[in-house]
Amino acid sequence: MDKYSIDLRNLRKEVEIDLFKSSGPGGQHKNKTMSCVRLLHKPTGIRTIATESRSQIRNRELAFKRLQVKLLELNIEEKERIPTKEPRYVKQLVQKSKRKRSEKKQFRKRIEVGE
Repeated sequence: MDKYSIDLRNLRKEVEIDLFKSSGPGGQHKNKTMSCVRLLHKPTGIRTIATESRSQIRNRELAFKRLQVKLLELNIEEKERIPTKEPRYVKQLVQKSKRKRSEKKQFRKRIEVGE
């Protein structure tokens, strides 16, 4: 698994920035300016969007922070599970329950009367 850099200098080289107009609350300034930011991290294909602020600079910072968080999550390696043996008493319980079930099924069989 590759480790992805979360350094802002490296991220700026690896990211494609897309600016667009936003809708929703924020007034005429938000509706007229290209204040929303969408980032595409080319190596991983991760997209982040920030539309909260009326400022493009603030939205860019938010989008980069979100991208850093997602890359950090990708960098975390899960520990390999070490299988454990079943204790002896568990095996005995399983055998007991199998034996009991077998006996129950034996009683369901049709009894043949010898002539």
